[in-house]
Amino acid sequence: MYFVEVAIKVPLPRAFDYKVDEQLAGLTAKLTPGMRILVPFGTQRKVGVVLAVKNDTQINADKIKTIIDVIDTAPVLSQSHIELLRFTARYYCYPLGETIHIALPNALRQGESPDKTSINMISLSEKGAKIPSLKSKLQLGLLKQLAESGKSSLTELKALGFSKATIDSLLKKEYINQTIEHDNQWQTNPLIVGEKPTLNKEQAVACTTINQSIGFKSFLLEGVTGSGKTEVYLQCLEEIIKKGKQALVLVPEIGLTPQTVNRFRRRFPNTPIMLWHSALTDNERLQTWRFCEKGSCAIVIGTRSSIFLPFLSLGMIVVDEEHDSSFKQQDTLRYHARDLAAYRAFQHQIPLILGTATPALETLHKAINNKYQLLSLTERAQTATDNQFVLLDMKGQPDQAGIAHASLATMRKHLALGKQVMVFLNRRGFAPTLICHECGWLSECSRCSTSATFHKGIGQMICHHCGDQHRVPHQCPDCGSTQIFPNGKGTEQIEEFLTNEFTDVPVTRIDRDSTRRKGSLEKALDEINQGGARILVGTQMLAKGHHFADVSLVLILDVDSGLYSCDFRATEHLAQLVTQVAGRAGRSGEPGQVLLQTHFPEHPLLQDLVNNGYQDFARYALTEREDADLPPITNMAIVRAQGQNIRQVVDFLTDLVPVAGVTGIQLLGPIPAPLEKVAGMYRFQLHIQAQDRKILHQYLAQMVDYLSTSKLALKVRWSLDVDPIDMI
Repeated sequence: MYFVEVAIKVPLPRAFDYKVDEQLAGLTAKLTPGMRILVPFGTQRKVGVVLAVKNDTQINADKIKTIIDVIDTAPVLSQSHIELLRFTARYYCYPLGETIHIALPNALRQGESPDKTSINMISLSEKGAKIPSLKSKLQLGLLKQLAESGKSSLTELKALGFSKATIDSLLKKEYINQTIEHDNQWQTNPLIVGEKPTLNKEQAVACTTINQSIGFKSFLLEGVTGSGKTEVYLQCLEEIIKKGKQALVLVPEIGLTPQTVNRFRRRFPNTPIMLWHSALTDNERLQTWRFCEKGSCAIVIGTRSSIFLPFLSLGMIVVDEEHDSSFKQQDTLRYHARDLAAYRAFQHQIPLILGTATPALETLHKAINNKYQLLSLTERAQTATDNQFVLLDMKGQPDQAGIAHASLATMRKHLALGKQVMVFLNRRGFAPTLICHECGWLSECSRCSTSATFHKGIGQMICHHCGDQHRVPHQCPDCGSTQIFPNGKGTEQIEEFLTNEFTDVPVTRIDRDSTRRKGSLEKALDEINQGGARILVGTQMLAKGHHFADVSLVLILDVDSGLYSCDFRATEHLAQLVTQVAGRAGRSGEPGQVLLQTHFPEHPLLQDLVNNGYQDFARYALTEREDADLPPITNMAIVRAQGQNIRQVVDFLTDLVPVAGVTGIQLLGPIPAPLEKVAGMYRFQLHIQAQDRKILHQYLAQMVDYLSTSKLALKVRWSLDVDPIDMI
């Protein structure tokens, strides 16, 4: 009789033993860890993953259930992949079965066959290679894209903003061909490398250092915006591909994928590049998973969950914009893809490149302590001189829609030269709230301890925390007055004002609201890159890695919102955001100008940032963290609890405090969350800190065991966040 240890998607921190029936004896010889099986669990049938095959068990054999069926003929998870997921579950204190479930593509979770390895490839036909004149700009754009990049997958073209209708139309006209590939033996083909620029001295040193490294080594590539970090990635990846190895490139958001794909495709036209992000279909995800596993793709460009992809021969991991908070999953399994990338690189004994202009203090701290090797790029590739920063004191300044008259005058100068101007405000909607001029009523969300945002374009009040939505009131609910006005500024209001102020200049707004429709972001970026005078208005979506050659002025509104916050990371995030946004200016060869509107121009953070740059600010911020005993100097976890009954929430967290019998642990709480009420649920937190990471995890393991038997834990919704990046 055989037994198998199985991971099942249940909220319990353990695996389960099952026995294998003699009728399946023909399969038991092949049954290995990593294979999926169908098992009974209570009254349900669940898909589980085999963790181990064994001859005995500590549980009474009469009480052990028999497996129903074996789904796979070969493992879908390798032994090293299982070890990665075990580490993830252990480190983030999350059930192993649910961790594996999150890592697998949806098709494999449902028990479907993994053998969907065909992929649709699109290429120019002889007729299309002549690039005919077409009325449709999208069709013409697709032909030019294929002429420049060569053969591309259907998934890749969709990511670049080309719809299925556009592709089908060109297929019908016989301008393009569609073929199906079941495998790609790219290692046997000579590598074709597109045109590449000559590296400057700092880039050359970085590439040589990385390429000559042996085994596991983590590199922090700290380069000012526009210093050519991507070029370093490309030239390092070229060496990896030449060896027949695979590479994973992590990007923070889907929005960065199209431009990254384009650049990589131009450099490696005959190298199979695949994508991984949330907008893919289940079949497309499964195709990427299987091509990675079989070694049929050389490079994967993906968002945070791509860290769980299987690779036949992984040779390098690159994390672009490593500081970005998008790499941290904020619900269910609260993992950080950057930190798991470090573990995975160690696992495979390969180099890890963490690239950014504004390193997270955690990463910088490791570089200063020689856990990571610091490689600096201080020269901008296009511009010999740095951007000019100006702090505009708003005290007593006349303004319109939050933009000072002095800022408007500066905008006119740049637009008159045919340049582009970026106006940055990290707040979407028309206004954060409505206010009654008669009685002072504010449009608060009925379910949250925050205001509902006014969205003028759709005539709705929307809570950005719980999603509650209702029509704009015509009268004040408290006093009946019709004197209700927007209070505060949002990107929608800025766009409306600038459209009326600059009637002869096109205004493009980029935020989550304006880019909801598929392909809308790509279309907006294409319009911007066509050049000429234009005003760009947007949130942090504009700050992340985009190259706008004609932007010469960046105006940052409401800088003060990040200076005073209950979150100790707020100043770090503000400095990163200001630096990243400022880096969009001056990328065409001439230094740009950056205006920061503030009521506190004398603030030490702003003075340090403007006069000395992010690098100096970050090192000073680390000394502040050390004085305050805050991460990354110490290690932190947060237990968050919420419920409709405030007493039960507080009692649950209070009950955890006596469990802290471990020395070296500091507790703060229960304390209300900064946003105390969301969607009708009261929210409280317990902060747990320790100098020693091992002691912290010993305490967390003890606490999770206690929670599994706690009756109070059944009355509230709770979560554990290890290495949190926000306090909300």
